[in-house]
Amino acid sequence: MHTVNMLEAKTQLSKLVEAVESGAEAEIVIARNGKPAAKLVPIGVEKTKRRPIGFLDGKYPSTSQEEFDSTNDEIYKMFFGEEE
Repeated sequence: MHTVNMLEAKTQLSKLVEAVESGAEAEIVIARNGKPAAKLVPIGVEKTKRRPIGFLDGKYPSTSQEEFDSTNDEIYKMFFGEEE
């Protein structure tokens, strides 16, 4: 987090906005008389965590193809009724 005073923010606004837009700075705090007054952040950028492949490994029981397919007839009957 980068902090600048009000005078520096006024004179360097375009550079500060560019730094936030480019990602060089995540946010810039603008201070008045040494006290934080405002925060400059990019609009519409949501931070997303990268999830490693297999991050749910072991969280759910494994299912074989046969177990997965075992309910096909039951599901068919729910949608289309009894077979004739």
